[in-house]
Amino acid sequence: MAEINERYTQGTPCWVDLMASDQQAAIDFYEDLLGWHGEVGPPEFGGYAICELRDRAVAGIGPAMSMDGAPPPPTVWTTYLAVDDIEQTAAKVEQNGGTLFMPPMQVGDKGKMLVCADPSGAVVGAWEPLTFFGATRVNEPGTLVWNELNTRDLTKAVPFYEAVFGVKFESMPEMPSYQGMLAGGRVCAGAQQIGPDMPAEMPSHWLTYFAVDDADSTTAAAVHAGSTLLQPAFDMPAGRMSVVMDPQGAVFALLKSSM
Repeated sequence: MAEINERYTQGTPCWVDLMASDQQAAIDFYEDLLGWHGEVGPPEFGGYAICELRDRAVAGIGPAMSMDGAPPPPTVWTTYLAVDDIEQTAAKVEQNGGTLFMPPMQVGDKGKMLVCADPSGAVVGAWEPLTFFGATRVNEPGTLVWNELNTRDLTKAVPFYEAVFGVKFESMPEMPSYQGMLAGGRVCAGAQQIGPDMPAEMPSHWLTYFAVDDADSTTAAAVHAGSTLLQPAFDMPAGRMSVVMDPQGAVFALLKSSM
C-alpha cells in the first residue's frame, strides 16, 4: 500500500476519472464495490466528485456533459499521465502525430489538464499539478494499481509516449511480448499490441486496474450489481485478474496482486 504526498514523476499515471451519464449512480456503484466515498462537487467544477478511500483521493467521477455542441464523452475510465508543463506537452502531442481533444485548461487552483489521442487512437490525459497531485492512495485494495495501454499499433504508440511524456519502454522478463513503461527509471505502466484473440472491433485504449482482496468475489459482486463480465478471473504473472464493464459501459480490470 502507498500514500502519495508529493507530485508524481513526469510520465507516471497519476489519476483516473470517469464521466458518467448518471453520475450519482456511478458514485454509488463504486462506493459499494470498492469502498469509496464520493459526493457531487461544487458547480464551479461541474459537479466533479473526488472519490476517497479513508480520506485519501483515489479517483474522479463527473457528469458526462456536451461541450460546444459536441456529443457527451463516452463512459470510459481515462488515465492521466503527470507532466511538468502542460503547454509543452500539448505542443509535443501535435508535433508527434497525436490529436488534442481538450486543449490545456486550468482547473481552479488544482492544476492544468488536457486530453488527447495517441497516433493509434488511444485516449489519454495529461495533468500538471498545482495544489492537487492526483491519487494520494494507491496500490492497495480499492485503489488504482496499474494502467495499461492496449494498442492497435505499438510501433506508432511507443515513439509518441517517449517523445511527448519522456518515458521509456522495455520488454518485461516474465512476459516478453509485454512492454513496461518506465518513468524516472521505474516501471509505472504497461503496453501491449491488441492481439488476434481480441475482438476485431476493440479500439486502442488505456485500461484501468483497481486492486482488490479477492478477484473472484469482487467480480461476482460487480456482476450482481449490474456489470457485464468481459473476462472471467484468471491467473497471470502479476496475480489474478478479471475485466468487467460497469452498468453504464465503463470497462475496468480488477486485480488481486501477487507482487
